[in-house]
Amino acid sequence: MKTRTILLTAALALAGAGLTSAAEKKETALTPAARSNAIAFKFYAKEAVKPGNQFFSPYSLHTAFAMAYEGAKGPTAREIAAVFSFPPEQDKLRSGLGALGKELKQAARGAAFSQANSFWAQEGYRFLPAYTGLLTKHYNAEARSANFKTAPEVSRRAVNAWTEERTKGKIKDLFKEGTFTPLTRLVLVNAVYFKGSWVQPFAKAMTGEAEFTKTDGQKIKVQMMTFSGTQTLQYGETGAFQLLRLPYSGGGLSMLLALPKDGKKLEDAAKDLDPAALEEMRAALAEQKVKVFLPRFTFSAGYDLNAALAALGMPLAFTDAADFSGMDGTRSLYIQRAVHKAFVEVNEEGTEAAAATGIAVGLKSANFGFTLFRADRPFLFFIEDSKSGLLLFMGKMEDPAAGDK
Repeated sequence: MKTRTILLTAALALAGAGLTSAAEKKETALTPAARSNAIAFKFYAKEAVKPGNQFFSPYSLHTAFAMAYEGAKGPTAREIAAVFSFPPEQDKLRSGLGALGKELKQAARGAAFSQANSFWAQEGYRFLPAYTGLLTKHYNAEARSANFKTAPEVSRRAVNAWTEERTKGKIKDLFKEGTFTPLTRLVLVNAVYFKGSWVQPFAKAMTGEAEFTKTDGQKIKVQMMTFSGTQTLQYGETGAFQLLRLPYSGGGLSMLLALPKDGKKLEDAAKDLDPAALEEMRAALAEQKVKVFLPRFTFSAGYDLNAALAALGMPLAFTDAADFSGMDGTRSLYIQRAVHKAFVEVNEEGTEAAAATGIAVGLKSANFGFTLFRADRPFLFFIEDSKSGLLLFMGKMEDPAAGDK
């Protein structure tokens, strides 16, 4: 059977010891998957107000910023931890990420799955061996040297080439021209790759033109996929959504679709989207016969993360007040630019998706017996590990005909 590919790559400061203690206890109690998922709903809420499709990898964001968090201290570290739900004990963060990696490998058995981290350090710059050592040991990060001082563009092309290779060519130009400067000292990158196919492929001969109603009411023509007849799948409903799980071959990974019920707009149905709402969705699922219609779509998305993450509650990391002394023993560093890019294609055989997260750190200065699930209007979709609940991807499909950005 022909397969398709999934590729991933890459708070408010609490006032008062009592509040910090309560928050730390809460984050410590979260499972590793729940900690990784926490950024999904915060980031989606910020981006969903923008028109158009959205797609990103919470897992990639979580992993890349965990590497940055390892070098943060004081209020900077507390802000990053609050936004990403990192536990106060960094050994728990490391062990949690290690456990997630093993669970993902198991969930993707029978399919191709890999992930990679790298850090690119300025030649001759003195980073603390303890910091670079833990990136190598606990994150399996590839150590690369670069010459940002006199050849920032050469270095940028090298980082982008590494990312493109690890994502099988789907993520190109992660960092835009001019992102790196002579003051850049460190770049952190996360990449993940998964290749799989639907357990039950859609029948290509059944794919045909159909109407899709966009958020503004405009009707467009799309290629709508369906099965020949009905399928026994996990289906459920909440007050706001129809829910459907489409499993991938070889393991525990699946796509969870959340389609607003007739008469509801996606923005209204998703206004209370949070981890508890996701658990409610999962709990509502049960096997039954379903007639499925799902649009075929392909699109890409790119994000400059600085403003979004600052607004979510971690502004210090991007300013001269940042404290990343855990990286080099000084308070000279801050995050110059954080970026994320993602790509997704859903078709009859399966899903192809890619994402990368990069962080540039620099010196401061500068009913007929079956249920009908017809996704002919905007909907949410998640690619997840059904067992652990880890979200690999999260997306909003508003215009299947939009194509690549």
